[in-house]
Amino acid sequence: MAEVDETVSSNTAGTDRPAVRVIADDAQAIAVAHELAARLAQDAATRDVQRRLPREEIEWFSQSGLWAITVPKEYGGAGVSFVTLTEVVKIVSAADSSLGQLPQNHFGLVDVIALTGSPEQKKYFFSQVLAGRRFGNGFSEKGTKNVLDLKTTVTRDGDDYVVNGTKFYATGALFADFVPVLGLDSERKGWLAYIPQGTQGLTVIDDWSGFGQRTTASGTVVLDSVRVPASHVLPAHRVSDFPTLNGPVSQIIQAAIDAGIAKAAIDDTLTFVRSRSRPWIDSGVERASDDPLTVREIGHLHIQLHAAEALLERAARVIDDIAAKAEPTEDDIARASVAVGEAKVLTTEVALLAGEKLFELSGTQSTLSEHNLDRHWRNARVHTLHDPVRWKYHLVGNYYLNGVKPVRHPWN
Repeated sequence: MAEVDETVSSNTAGTDRPAVRVIADDAQAIAVAHELAARLAQDAATRDVQRRLPREEIEWFSQSGLWAITVPKEYGGAGVSFVTLTEVVKIVSAADSSLGQLPQNHFGLVDVIALTGSPEQKKYFFSQVLAGRRFGNGFSEKGTKNVLDLKTTVTRDGDDYVVNGTKFYATGALFADFVPVLGLDSERKGWLAYIPQGTQGLTVIDDWSGFGQRTTASGTVVLDSVRVPASHVLPAHRVSDFPTLNGPVSQIIQAAIDAGIAKAAIDDTLTFVRSRSRPWIDSGVERASDDPLTVREIGHLHIQLHAAEALLERAARVIDDIAAKAEPTEDDIARASVAVGEAKVLTTEVALLAGEKLFELSGTQSTLSEHNLDRHWRNARVHTLHDPVRWKYHLVGNYYLNGVKPVRHPWN
C-alpha cells in the first residue's frame, strides 16, 4: 500500500455546500443512519484497498444531518439521547468503520462547547454544526511521556491566542472546517482552540500509514504561531476539573465503533460460510452452514456480540439518566465511567474475536486479497488501541472492590 502524503492549507470552512438536512428527533436519526450506511457500505472495501480518502462520502455524511444530532434542542438541534447516538455510530461503523470514526472527536467537541462555551460561542458554533461544518481534532502528540504530557502551547496575546506545536493521530482534520487543537497555558491548564481550516500557520498532513482504519486521515497537524481569536478558544480543563460526562461520552462512542466493526465481521462471516465455504470432510454434511462445530461458533459470536451491545445500551442509558441532572456529582460520573468501561471491554473483545473467527470459519479462500476480509480484523486491532482495554478491567475492579472512582479524563 503506497503511503499518501497530502497537505491541506486551503480554507474549506467557507466553501458553499448543498443544503444540510436538520434531523428532528431520535427516530429520524436512526432511519437516516440506516439509509446512509447502505450507501457507504457499497465501496467500503475498495476504499480500504486503495486507501482512497472518502471526500465525497464524508460530504454525504455531514449533509445527512447526522453530525449535528447532539446539538441541543434549544439551539435548533435534535439533542438526541446517548442511546441513539451510540446506535447511529454503530450503524455507520458497520458499513465503514473509518467513516464511523471520523465524527467521534466532533461529537466530543460539540459536548465541550455545550459544557464550557459562553452563550455567544454556543450560538455561533452550534449554528456552524447545523450548517454542516465539521470539527477535526488536534489532541494527541507523538514521542511524549504519556497522552497528557502535551508540548503544544496556547498563549494569550491581546485579543487573540497564539498556538504552537505538532499533533498526530489527528483523525478527520484533513476533512475538517475547524481543527480544534488542545494546548496548555503557562499554568499547564488545557485550552481548546477551534482553528478554521486555512488559517495561516496551520498545516494538516495526511501521513497516516496505519494498517487499519486506513481512510481516517489520522495524520499530523503542525501549528506555527497560529493566531486564533479569543471567541474561538474554550477552557477545556473545565471538563475534567469538574464532574462532567465528557470522558464517558468520548469513550462510549469509541465502544460503539468497535461494536460496528464486530457486526460487520460477523455479517461477512455468515455470507461467506453460506455461499463459498466448504464443510470439513469429517463433518458428514453437505454444506458448511450445517457443520455442527461451525454452527456452534456462529452461536458463540452472536452471544458475545449481543452481550456487548446490551452493555453498550445499558451504559448509554446510564449517561442519559445522569445527563438529565442539572449538576451531576462525582459519584454520577464515576458510575458512568464504570458502565462505559464494562461495555468497552466487551466491544473490544468481540471486535477482535469476530475478525479472527471470520477466517477460521470461512476457510482459506476467505484470505484471498480479492475479498479484503482482513480489513475487519485490521480495523478492530488498530481502533481498539485507542486506549488499553486491560486498564478497563482495572478501572471496573478497583471501583467495585475498593470504591475508587476513575480519574476524570477523556479516556475514562
